[in-house]
Amino acid sequence: MSFEILLRLGLFLGILATMAGWEALAAARPAALPRARRWLTNGAVAVLDVLAIRLLFPAAAVGAALDAQAQGWGLFNLLPAPGWLAGILCLVVLDLAIWAQHVAFHRVPLLWRLHKVHHADRDVDVSTALRFHPLEATLSMLLKVAAVYALGAPAWAVLAFEALLNGCALFNHANVALPPAWERRVRAVLVTPEMHRIHHSVIREEHDTNFGFSVSWWDRLSGLYSERPRGGEAGLRLGLAEHQDAAPARLGWTLLLPFRRAP
Repeated sequence: MSFEILLRLGLFLGILATMAGWEALAAARPAALPRARRWLTNGAVAVLDVLAIRLLFPAAAVGAALDAQAQGWGLFNLLPAPGWLAGILCLVVLDLAIWAQHVAFHRVPLLWRLHKVHHADRDVDVSTALRFHPLEATLSMLLKVAAVYALGAPAWAVLAFEALLNGCALFNHANVALPPAWERRVRAVLVTPEMHRIHHSVIREEHDTNFGFSVSWWDRLSGLYSERPRGGEAGLRLGLAEHQDAAPARLGWTLLLPFRRAP
């Protein structure tokens, strides 16, 4: 388990530093709020997420996979499928499950109250990938662990999935832009920063599209894909329409947002 933590931490820090450096050299959009204050808040939220998850799920999703294997629980611990095939299928199913969960967090009002903490960030950048309310992070881990047990997913596939989830989230939240020719090619398969920024639009019809975190297939197949914002990249406003001030950069405000009366 210590190897898993060190591997994921190394990948996380490497991608975070790479995307932060890219943003510093060639930001796609000007900042609306001071970067230091936002990063301090988003980083503090991430620390609270990790503490909550490690307290409630000490072994996390990889530990659930190892336990399911030891107990013989889950679909692929019952079927005589080769390990490589079970792993690949589990990667696909877990990816779809997280996509469906994301859609649910937008469609169910109680879940949206938690998820809008993520959407309140007015400057979407690599730090926004860390900004999820601790209650949402805990619920998301609960659903992930349940899916791992149900699938009987191999531990290596769960570890690969977790690394993919974190890496892609850091990439597609970054305040960067690919060259137009590369944007078209990459977006045909993966969620790009430009594609995901549409999901953070203040316009509800736009932020209810482009739910994918890694591949763009699920949005395309479900009809929830947006090619470009209605006002173009230059006219795209990010965050929540009702909170276009400096409040989302404050930690206390951020943590209490789900419990505030809707305006």
